[in-house]
Amino acid sequence: MKVTYLQDFINLLFPNICEACGTSLYKNESTICTRCLYHLPKTNFHTHAENPVETLFWGRIEIQLATAFFFYAKESLLQKLIHKLKYQGKKEIGYELGMFLGGTLKNSDFILVDLIIPIPLHYKKEKKRGYNQSEYIAAGIAKTMNKPIKSNIVERHLASSSQTSKSRYERWKNVENVFKVKNGAALKGNHVLLVDDVLTTGATIEACAKEILGVPETKVSVAVLGVA
Repeated sequence: MKVTYLQDFINLLFPNICEACGTSLYKNESTICTRCLYHLPKTNFHTHAENPVETLFWGRIEIQLATAFFFYAKESLLQKLIHKLKYQGKKEIGYELGMFLGGTLKNSDFILVDLIIPIPLHYKKEKKRGYNQSEYIAAGIAKTMNKPIKSNIVERHLASSSQTSKSRYERWKNVENVFKVKNGAALKGNHVLLVDDVLTTGATIEACAKEILGVPETKVSVAVLGVA
């Protein structure tokens, strides 16, 4: 009881606020309030075969399942949250949204995946940022799906410039051959869930999936927070 009173006093002085709208969080809420979570525009693509995320990869690379949790638009709540996750050190946003995404996926065919791999950053970019935001999304998914994360199997061994403002073809060329599998034995025979924050043209995921599928008997599915 004393601990509860102490926590209530701390929350009074330093209230936990929603990272989306800035209102105070209730005791059963964490990082993002229930109202904002409700209003984030869910796609429900995981329930539909041949959804727009799956069809994006048709004719390019063999993806088993693909989904995005939310629709992503400029100046939206989701863009605000992703910006805080990537550039303001708010790693808990990735974990929290990842948990919600994982909770959705565990009741779908995605439960058949064997392990989760976040799209890797080049080590220089990760060192500058201090973390890989996709790892926190993947950690949240892994928590609710009860699946292992393998962040050290695939690396981004070549640096690439920002994909922003590039055309579809320029994005594809920009990430061509930038990924490398470090431990093929750990991948062989596994169904991998590739995780990233936002999907636009799919060039980055395609490049990473291509390397993974070069390992015998592997399968790849894709889950991202938002699709533009």
